[in-house]
Amino acid sequence: MRPMNLSASSRLLVAAALTQLGAISGLSQALAQVVSESIGDRSVRFHASAGAREGAHPSYALLKEPEQKPAPAKFPVAPVFSTSEGKQQVQISIEPGTSLYGTGEVPGPLLRNGRQTVTWNTDAYGYGEEATSLYQSHPWVLAVRPDGSAFGVLADTTYRCTVDTGYTNAGEIRFVADGPAFPVIVINANSPQDVLKGLGQLTGKMPLPPAWALGYHQCRYSYYPESRVREIASEFRTRQIPCDVIWLDIDYMEAFRVFTFDRGLFRDPKKLNADLLGQGFHNVWMIDPGMKSRTARGPSDRPEEELAAEGPEVAKARAAELAKYEAIMASGDQADVWVKRADNTVFEGEVWPGWCKFPDYTRPGVRQWWSGLYTDFMAEGVSGVWNDMNEPAVFNVPSKTMPETNLHAGDPAMVKPNGKAQGDEAKGDHARYHNVYGMQMIRGTREGIQAIHPDKRPFVLSRANYIGGQRYGATWTGDNTASWSHMEESVPMSLNVGLSGQPFIGPDVGGFAGNGDAKLFSRWFGFGAMLPFSRGHTGKGNINKEPWAFGPEVEATCREALNRRYRLMPYLYTLFREASENGLPVARPVFFADPKDAALRSEDDAFMLGADLIVVPQMIPDGSRVPTLPSGTWREFEPTKNLDIPKLLVRGGAILPMGPVQQFVGEKPLDPLTLLVCLDDSGKAKGTLYEDAGDGLGYQKGEFLLSTYEATLGDGVVTVKLAGVEGKRARPNRPVTVRVLLHDKVMEGTGTDGQAISVKLK
Repeated sequence: MRPMNLSASSRLLVAAALTQLGAISGLSQALAQVVSESIGDRSVRFHASAGAREGAHPSYALLKEPEQKPAPAKFPVAPVFSTSEGKQQVQISIEPGTSLYGTGEVPGPLLRNGRQTVTWNTDAYGYGEEATSLYQSHPWVLAVRPDGSAFGVLADTTYRCTVDTGYTNAGEIRFVADGPAFPVIVINANSPQDVLKGLGQLTGKMPLPPAWALGYHQCRYSYYPESRVREIASEFRTRQIPCDVIWLDIDYMEAFRVFTFDRGLFRDPKKLNADLLGQGFHNVWMIDPGMKSRTARGPSDRPEEELAAEGPEVAKARAAELAKYEAIMASGDQADVWVKRADNTVFEGEVWPGWCKFPDYTRPGVRQWWSGLYTDFMAEGVSGVWNDMNEPAVFNVPSKTMPETNLHAGDPAMVKPNGKAQGDEAKGDHARYHNVYGMQMIRGTREGIQAIHPDKRPFVLSRANYIGGQRYGATWTGDNTASWSHMEESVPMSLNVGLSGQPFIGPDVGGFAGNGDAKLFSRWFGFGAMLPFSRGHTGKGNINKEPWAFGPEVEATCREALNRRYRLMPYLYTLFREASENGLPVARPVFFADPKDAALRSEDDAFMLGADLIVVPQMIPDGSRVPTLPSGTWREFEPTKNLDIPKLLVRGGAILPMGPVQQFVGEKPLDPLTLLVCLDDSGKAKGTLYEDAGDGLGYQKGEFLLSTYEATLGDGVVTVKLAGVEGKRARPNRPVTVRVLLHDKVMEGTGTDGQAISVKLK
């Protein structure tokens, strides 16, 4: 018998009836034992029993232990708890026609019906569509009913968990997890958008990033020596290709020792970073969790004769870096910060530097120690930090990670659902803490950067994460492959991460593993420039993959794609602000335009940016794919015959704020401001523009400007006026260009911001 969706008030009645009829007594007993509490708007947390609630671990997914109230008498979703082979499982039945999404970072299509995912953070280089575990864990499913209403289900467990979205039974969602009994949180709402807002309320929203992080990022494994970094920066500026950030992978380090610099390859990182900033480039440098623990030469150490040829000054600088590193390791030993084996000895595993120790980031004191290590590092002019290999990845073992029997101390102060601090119950094995290891690492990183630069917004990128980790850092879809299939999958992967609470997401544009070719790179770059996190990246040994690397034609496409992104930066920044306020993703599936339209539910070649813009790439070489798009008025913005540049469609009723082309964010003021107007059938349109300093926390004190513009059509004239203002930031005295997008032409008018502007339609 399949589990049923029951209101809270119906469970006891059904349980009694089933027992009376002699039907499946185990189900009736389970229904009778379930306890629940309301933990937010439209959100209910369910436990298998009172005992399960008492023994439940604190939540790493939730921002904090929420205020609890009695569950509503009628709630439309009822999880059914049971055990199977010693594991707790939870089943939720779904009505026919329900579409399932989410489950975090997963390969394959947007629509997750009939799929199975295993939440176990995994170093999954070059993963295929059949992979069930990647770098992040989101035990979360978003269910959209046929009528467009929706609910979301979170299995609140950090253990390995199978998320079954109809692979076993098409009529249900099922979670099966290791470890003790876990609660299930259900958010029910009238739309998928409201479900995600509810998820943001519970798990926290992405902090507003610095504006430069929304620009284009250029990376490879690895840019070195320093002269190569300077060459890359010079090429971008000489070729007039917009870019904001250059990334430095592990080869900048002294033999892969974190928090050090190879003073032969990078003799003065502080000057390099300052010079880059003078050209409009910020920088991001990698820091891994594995810390070289043995003085014996490892795979990363340079040959002695090569080092000797560098001369005494470099040798002295290298010695200083090594001494600094040994002091770091000694402080770690003294503070006993390391993950332990089951026998309580310090665990060591092999990663890039050779044998390494690993900080136990589950301990608050260790995170504080880790945060302090960034003081000298950030003093070198570092803009942002990339935490990689933090699943944690371990080489030369079948599991690709540390033993599940390893020991973590945890955080005794974390509060359980019963309202009590967990105390000594915080101590647990790696099976319990594996999926949050990377999340707690970037938490410590972010806290360290924030303490060093309290007047700036930290930027942290992480490969591994757990649901709720958007509170601490951005992420990407991992070590993908330069193939047409991975190019196509990069859109639904990014969308499903967004539907799992993380708005700041994107792929390695062009593919990390393998070379690919010019056609693949150009097509991928065309729409990759429109995703929330836009970074070109490739692996060691591959061909060059900068925008100019494939010749003038591809270079022109990349320039055009990035010029579009930077002109749309005012709209994009407004969307990021919205995401930081309400938890909605920046990139959204097209069914968000009409959740009731079943024809849109599986469309994942096109995607939306916010509610007002659809990006329509061509995902197959010949451009013959015609995606299913929402009905209503959608007008193409700046049509192009270049198949590698996606179509951009503006919603009827929208006003999009735009700015001038610039080579990096903040190079030019928003002058003129362009308002792109697309009228709806009634001759009206509306849009918002968010502005602040682009960095710092002043916006939290009201130092921002949120402008609402409205357009109306009357007697053949479109009038655009300022209809609403929020914030204390002064309005610039700037010109405004209004562009009215009609079905066959664009009409323009000009004026001054804050004053009504009229455009006569001919």
